[in-house]
Amino acid sequence: MIDFSDLEKRNEPLNAFTDFDRSAVFGEGALAGLTVGVKANIAVRGLPWHAGLAAFETRIAERDAEVVAHLRKAGAAILGVLNMEEGALGAKTDNPHFGAVQNPHRPEGKGDYSPGGSSGGSGAAVAAGLCDVTLGTDTMGSVRIPAAHCGVYGFKPATASISHEGLEPADLTLDAIGPLARDLDTLERVARIISGFGDDPMPGAGATLAGHEVEVEAQVAGVFKAARAALPEPPTKITLSHKPGRIRFAGFIQVSREMAGHLRGVAMSDHLARLLTYGPKRSITDWTEDKDILAATRDEVRALVDTHGFLILPTVPNPPFLHEAPEPAAQADFTCLANIAGLPAISIPAGWTDDGLPIGIQLVGPEGAEAGLFALARQLDDTLRAYRAPNEGA
Repeated sequence: MIDFSDLEKRNEPLNAFTDFDRSAVFGEGALAGLTVGVKANIAVRGLPWHAGLAAFETRIAERDAEVVAHLRKAGAAILGVLNMEEGALGAKTDNPHFGAVQNPHRPEGKGDYSPGGSSGGSGAAVAAGLCDVTLGTDTMGSVRIPAAHCGVYGFKPATASISHEGLEPADLTLDAIGPLARDLDTLERVARIISGFGDDPMPGAGATLAGHEVEVEAQVAGVFKAARAALPEPPTKITLSHKPGRIRFAGFIQVSREMAGHLRGVAMSDHLARLLTYGPKRSITDWTEDKDILAATRDEVRALVDTHGFLILPTVPNPPFLHEAPEPAAQADFTCLANIAGLPAISIPAGWTDDGLPIGIQLVGPEGAEAGLFALARQLDDTLRAYRAPNEGA
C-alpha cells in the first residue's frame, strides 16, 4: 500500500508534487516495487499535464507518454506529477502559478534554497525520498542541474535514443526525458527501460575544459579537482572554439524561438513572455551566427568525445542558491554541451560546500557506450562517496 496521506504531508514543505494519483498501484516486471514521480510536462494518464503553465492547469492527459507507459509496463507505480519551471525554461523552479520548490538539503528555518531546474520538483522529490525515481526533462541541463543541486544522480539520454511522444516540448532538437534517483543502480535500471542503451565500453582517458573557459565558484572548483584526481589518468585539457557562455546563449535563443512558436497565444507570466521575445527579435545576421555556433559546437563536442572517450566537467559552476537571489546566468554553461551534441550524460554527487550544500560533477560520453558511461560513473562514485540524504551528516 502507498500511504498518500504521508506523502502529502511530507510534500507540503517542499512543494515538489503538484498532483497525486491515489489510485497508483504496483505492477509486475523489472521495476516492480519502484515508485515514480513525473515532471508535469510529460503526460500521465488521468492527471494534469500542465507543463508549469496556468493555461494548461486543467488539461488532463488522456494517455501516458511513451516513457511513462514503459515504466508502468515494467511494474512501477506512478505516484503523480511534479512541479517545474513555467514552460520548462529556467533553472530555479520558482513557478509563478504553482509556487516555489524547496531544496530538501535546506530544512525549514534555514532559508528557501532553489533545487535547480527546470526539473526542480523532480530533484527535490527524489532527494527527499518521496519516491524512488523521478522523470525530468533536459533541454540545456534541466535533469542534471537539479540532480547536482539536490545531491542525487541524473541521466540525460542521447537525444535520438528517447521518445518525445507525450512531451510538451521546449525544443525537440535539444529535449531529452531522463531519470533521477538516489543511486546509480536504480538510475541505470530505469534508463535501460525508457531509452536506447548501448553496451559498448568507454575508451580513452577523457578530456575537460581549460580553467579559463567558465568562471567556477571556488568550492565547486575544489570538488571538481578531487573528482579529476580520482580518474585513472589525468584528463586532457581542451579549449572550445567558442566560449561556453556564448554557446549557452545561442542555445537559449534557439529555445526561445521554438517556444515562442508553439506557445503563441498561450497565457503566461510576464517573465516567461519576456524570455520568449529574445529569440524572435534576434536579427537575421545574429541568428545565423547563433546557428553556426550550435552546429560547430555539436561537431566539436562529438569529435572530442570520439577522440578522448568522454568529457568530465562540473555539472553547475555554482552551488545551490537562495530563491531570493538572482538566478546565475552561467548555470547551464557546462550542461548545454551534451544537449547541443545530442550525447548521453550523467551527473553524480561529488562533494559538499562548507555549509552542507551538494555539488555535482558530470560525465558526457558517446552514443552506444551508455554502459561504459555508467561504469565510469560508478568508479568515481565509489571513490568520492559523496551521496548523502538530506539532514544526514554535517
